[in-house]
Amino acid sequence: MIDTGLISHQMQQLLEDIGPGWMLSTAYDTAWIARLSDRDPELGARALEWLRANQLPDGSWGAPSPRYHHDRLICTLAAMTALAKYGNEQDYQRCQRAQLALRPIANGLLADPPGATAGFEMIAPTLLKEAHDLNLVGDWHNDVLDNLTRYRQAKLAMLPGGMISRAVTVAYSTEMVGPDGLHLLDVDHLQEANGSVGHSPSATAFFALHVRPDDPAAMNYLRNATTDSGGMPVIWPFDVFEPAWTLWNFSLLDEQNNTLIELSQRHLDFLENAWDPTIGIGQAAGFTPKDGDDTGLIYEVLKAYGRAVNPEPIFYYEEDDYYRCFALESNPSISTNVHILSALRAAGLPKEHPSVQKVISFLQRTQTIRLFWFDKWHSSPYYPTAHLIIASAGYADELVDNAVYWTIETQNQDGSWGYYMPTAEETAYCLQALTIWKRSGHPVPDDVLQRGAAWLQHHMDHPLPPLWIGKCLYVPVYVVRSAILSALMLVAQG
Repeated sequence: MIDTGLISHQMQQLLEDIGPGWMLSTAYDTAWIARLSDRDPELGARALEWLRANQLPDGSWGAPSPRYHHDRLICTLAAMTALAKYGNEQDYQRCQRAQLALRPIANGLLADPPGATAGFEMIAPTLLKEAHDLNLVGDWHNDVLDNLTRYRQAKLAMLPGGMISRAVTVAYSTEMVGPDGLHLLDVDHLQEANGSVGHSPSATAFFALHVRPDDPAAMNYLRNATTDSGGMPVIWPFDVFEPAWTLWNFSLLDEQNNTLIELSQRHLDFLENAWDPTIGIGQAAGFTPKDGDDTGLIYEVLKAYGRAVNPEPIFYYEEDDYYRCFALESNPSISTNVHILSALRAAGLPKEHPSVQKVISFLQRTQTIRLFWFDKWHSSPYYPTAHLIIASAGYADELVDNAVYWTIETQNQDGSWGYYMPTAEETAYCLQALTIWKRSGHPVPDDVLQRGAAWLQHHMDHPLPPLWIGKCLYVPVYVVRSAILSALMLVAQG
């Protein structure tokens, strides 16, 4: 039995706790902070200790699981470079172990189904060159890596005015220019109001090292962003993304008690105040670039909670045959189009509307073996597939019939789901999707839901593996937690 009183209490506590964003530390961004050892010895020393404590058994750095090769490559290159420059004698041995891990990691890049991490084609060539100059890597070659320089140059050629400023998402990967590429930076228009560059600790550390050394605003941002363990998150703050996804998860419920509704109001006020009536919203209130993913989902959230909001910004992201997430993006985002579909539905557009049909056609074309979807923002197909089932249930059922079948058939014997290994996060997504599908009048075996909920109850407090894709894999803790609580409450509500 699901204790709905306990789940409701945990939901209330979550709404009280969410704010600027809680994310577990990543090796990539922590390695960049370690480079500040000469400028802020305390900050750098804590980062170096974090790297020493988090080297993986094979000598690499990155997510312990799943083994995601793009994540492992840039985390390992960044960590070994930081230790080689600022570490001690024992760190030399760590770098040797890391060197042995690099080639098999690079050879597995094509095995990551969703593809590259964010900015990989921009960052990896710079990291490789730096590691090579430090004699940390041999002269081996890899076809995928050898071709990255061309992709990097093509993307730089698309920059407005040929410069990187806070108005373009490339700012999030500013460190990719290296010390020799500072001429590509519009320095006076690069930092955000909070002192960061792209709300990215790694990009901001590069800025404080090579662009404006010891910049007070940048250093203050980094000190505020560091975790208690000395590590760094991949992005901070994300004060729109965290409450928005949490509220979206809770909005799926048949009903919420008065306390939950009351606790949601300050977050709704915050989202409404951050909403731009022309171009929507981004992942944080102080983040200059806006995007179609946050805009679509937050429009739906505001509508679901009774806030007056105009759908006009959704159409700002409309392209010829899909909806974009960001300008200058290398490839479209599946989840962005899923959330746009939900937003168009919430705006009252019928399925036959040309804008809706555009999204449906795009999603039909991009379905993997006509069963599920992968997305560039999440390593698991269960995330975009589950969200699309929810968006389509009772609206565009034929789009997801096969996906529902696939979801049910891929449940593990113990009741869990997981693409790489069983996880509470993916199990929650599948339970959300199947309960909404059932609510819309379709049959779902009750045993599937009950076994899934039973497994989830016993594993909901286990460590969360990083499945979300940024520059490396990461986990937005409260966002995932809200999905778990939502799934359990949905099953309990029937």
